[in-house]
Amino acid sequence: MSNTSLTKPPQSDGTSLSHGLKQRHLSMIALGGVIGAGLFVGSGAGIAAAGPSIVLAYTLSGLLVMLVMRMLGEMSAAYPSSGSFSAHAERAIGPWAGFTAGWSFWVLLCTAVGLEGIGAAKIVTGWLPGTPEWAWVALFMVVFCATNLAAVKNFGEFEFWFAALKVGAITLFLVLGVLAVAGVLPGTDSPGASNLTELLPNGAEGLVIGLLASVFAYGGLETVTIAAAESQDPVRGVASAVRTAMWRIALFYIGSMAVIVTLVPWDSPAVVEQGPYVAALDRLGIPGAGQLMNVVVLVALLSAMNANIYGASRIGYSLVERGQGPKVLGRVSGGVPRVAVLASSVFGFLCVLLSYWRPDDVFSWLLNMIGAVILIVWIFIAVSQLRLRRRLEREAPERLTVRMWAFPVLTWVALAGMAAVFVLMAREPDTRVQLYSTGGMTLFLSAVGYAWQRARARA
Repeated sequence: MSNTSLTKPPQSDGTSLSHGLKQRHLSMIALGGVIGAGLFVGSGAGIAAAGPSIVLAYTLSGLLVMLVMRMLGEMSAAYPSSGSFSAHAERAIGPWAGFTAGWSFWVLLCTAVGLEGIGAAKIVTGWLPGTPEWAWVALFMVVFCATNLAAVKNFGEFEFWFAALKVGAITLFLVLGVLAVAGVLPGTDSPGASNLTELLPNGAEGLVIGLLASVFAYGGLETVTIAAAESQDPVRGVASAVRTAMWRIALFYIGSMAVIVTLVPWDSPAVVEQGPYVAALDRLGIPGAGQLMNVVVLVALLSAMNANIYGASRIGYSLVERGQGPKVLGRVSGGVPRVAVLASSVFGFLCVLLSYWRPDDVFSWLLNMIGAVILIVWIFIAVSQLRLRRRLEREAPERLTVRMWAFPVLTWVALAGMAAVFVLMAREPDTRVQLYSTGGMTLFLSAVGYAWQRARARA
């Protein structure tokens, strides 16, 4: 266990960074963080597998995410840090745990930057055929790398407007959908419950596939706790974001899934081919729905690129500040860890190049390796909260401005839920490879982190 005393101030992994994010930035980052391309596009495969029970799948995984965010919020409000869960794991479990959680998440974020760039480029080349995808990815990388190299308020402004567009789009979708379901949208007949007659059309197996798809659609919520360390009032920012997580998840994820499966037959080919939101808008007879949603998905992808470059650079910076990485990544200029920003962007673009050069071996292996990282991170969060909460109550109870509900019962319930997802992943051939590949990376990083911890202790 780490010997860091709870009565001491947090380590200086955020003290050299600026505090240029305002409360409105954090609020919109928290709102927009739950609306990603995975929701707009990836949910189609889950609906095709689970049918109407996708609403149950998103509800179950949403409850798990709410518990994780509450635990993370409790620790981040007590100890705001650009390292977020990585710093908490080091404090609660030991340096090897912070090393493992931090570097695995860094790899996940950097790879995600590349994937989002590829997705955004495909949309643009659909509008401008004949233009090379890699050139668009390079352009997006340069823009967002430059954004993150500048003052942190630039990142905040980009995310504020990106999030505002996403929130506006999905809110409009929900309003139109509810009006259509109620039968009061002009020119549209209400489907009633005709598309909901079979709750489990593919049985429990379909629900499992939908559940796994929904779990990974929630990735990205952690960014707000990383960003809070650079806000003007970190504790209030984290507390506000975490306390509103429940209604955001319920409204945007569960609400939109309920609208979609009510409006569109779950087995409609358009759900997968066009995406569930486009299929629903087509059902409402809204002209240009496909292109409209392409714009929204493009915004979601660009927003994710921006946020992931930011998150990766801050996680990397925090690890180095705690002596767990190459010192060059810890250089700060103008309140920004610019070398870490550049390194994160370059790694992301390298992933893009690998997708062209070695799509069937190296890139495929990389994708499998990050497949279950978010679950590993959640486990570190839960175990850290179990250990830190008791120490906080004993040594610094005044820092518990955000408290986990029904502690420790719901923390153990969350851990049981994560274990259940691991079991489900092991049962499915498509996710089994991801589970084993992520497990291998986690064991490797844990061994390296433990060896480093022992070496530092001897020194």
